[in-house]
Amino acid sequence: MESLTRGGTRWKRFAVVMVPSVAATAAIGVALSQGALAASFSVSGQQFKVSTDRLDGTGFVQYGAVDAQKNGTNVPVAVSAFSTAKIRNLCQSVVVPVPLFGDVSMKLQAGGGKDPVEAKNLYIDLDQLNADATFNNINIGVAAGSTSKGPGIKKGDKADPGSFAQEADTATLTKVQQRAWATTAGTFKLSGLKMSVSKGKNECY
Repeated sequence: MESLTRGGTRWKRFAVVMVPSVAATAAIGVALSQGALAASFSVSGQQFKVSTDRLDGTGFVQYGAVDAQKNGTNVPVAVSAFSTAKIRNLCQSVVVPVPLFGDVSMKLQAGGGKDPVEAKNLYIDLDQLNADATFNNINIGVAAGSTSKGPGIKKGDKADPGSFAQEADTATLTKVQQRAWATTAGTFKLSGLKMSVSKGKNECY
């Protein structure tokens, strides 16, 4: 029997494509919520949005790098890194265009209750940031490869060790809205994790 067709899309075929990836993402999300895995969130060749009410980090360092995408393009980014971070009301969203179907949004939310998201060796590759920020004992103009605070340059990053960087003992960011290319962490505990997949654009901000 021919699968149901609506607007030129065969829904059974769409389900075959999407369900395995959604199930895998959900399984990873459960493990992350229990603090069981290292984490990496990225969609090759595509930006995603991140927002949070508050981030309290220790061991902060920021430096410039280039993210290589699978399509062969290179994207300049500022990498913000923290030795540890506690994040309140974290949201990450990405919109993926699906041929013959339209936009599909995936959104991850965590740390909205009494327990914040906790991360160690957190790296955020971003090209846009809006926030209120407070830094303690900041040092501006150090070489990226000689910072004494933070987790240092991420292994595999295309970054010049002698290039400009800044560092601080602690950093507090509030009302954060940023556009990122990748988020990675040594460990990522997502308390109160919620994940949703929906048709259309459903972004964090």
